[in-house]
Amino acid sequence: MATETQTELSGHLRGVTVTTLACLAGIAAAVLSGVLVGTTVEAATNQLAVGILGAFVLVQFPVLRAIGIDISGAKDYLYVGFMTFALWFISFAILLTSGVQL
Repeated sequence: MATETQTELSGHLRGVTVTTLACLAGIAAAVLSGVLVGTTVEAATNQLAVGILGAFVLVQFPVLRAIGIDISGAKDYLYVGFMTFALWFISFAILLTSGVQL
């Protein structure tokens, strides 16, 4: 009906929001991993960094639901998980190879 208000995001805005949140979460997870685990050679094998990544992936789903984005299919879960992992992996690898002190 014409009097109903639209609460759903458009397809494009939904995609941009999900991608942006997943990428920023991956970078934040890498920085937090660098701060908590370190950026030494030994830190590359520490499993706490992977735990931090997992926590950042899991926290995104309630946040996405809270802002009105429907995450319902396996494709959505895999996309968010992969994008977060990819940005975490790249960012954490750069931090480890450059030896930055955080």
